[in-house]
Parts: sequence; structure tokens; C-alpha cells
Amino acid sequence: MIVGVGIDVVDVDRFMATLERTPRLRERLFTPEERDLPASSLAARFAAKEAIAKALGAPGDLRWHDATVHRVLGGPPRVELRGTVQARAEELGVTSWHLSISHDAGIASAMVVAER
Repeated sequence: MIVGVGIDVVDVDRFMATLERTPRLRERLFTPEERDLPASSLAARFAAKEAIAKALGAPGDLRWHDATVHRVLGGPPRVELRGTVQARAEELGVTSWHLSISHDAGIASAMVVAER
């Protein structure tokens, strides 16, 4: 059963300009293993975190570091949850995530389905 669906789109250049204007933002949004990825991958991961939050009903108490998107060679990206994001997912009974991320022509996007 589908619990929630989320989607988000990010303009890569605009997102990177924001990170350059506010250097500490990179540390607030991304886990250490995500921070040094190329611009398009960073924007796609931000879109994925936004999509995850939307699938969970977008409660305001979720922490950015409580969701990590892992690249899996030859497979779909994997979502790792902990803390506030994991607690909300458990509250809703989410047991499975389906995530698709993409970046092309200066746009990064992510779509997620949370199900139980």
C-alpha cells in the first residue's frame, strides 16, 4: 500500500549559487559522504530529500542529515534513514522506498514512493 509520493525539481546552477553564498548550508543539508559530490549530484540528492519529506507529509521537524541517498552501481539509489526521518517513516508504517533521481540540462529531479 502506498503511504506517500513525493517529487521535487532543482535548478542546478541556482542551487550551487545558493551553496556558494552560504557555505555552511552544504554542511547543514548533506552528510559527510554526500558533501563532495559533483554539483548535479548534490542538487539531485537535495531534490531526493525534499521528495522524501513530501512523501512523509512534510512535517517541519525533519532533519536533513537524517536521510542519505546512496548510489548503487547497476541499481536504483538507496535511501538510508535515521533519527527524525526514520521515526516519521515508522509512525506511518513505511517499510519500502522507491526512489528515482535524474539530472540533465541543468535540472535535477527526484521522485519517491513510500509504501508499507
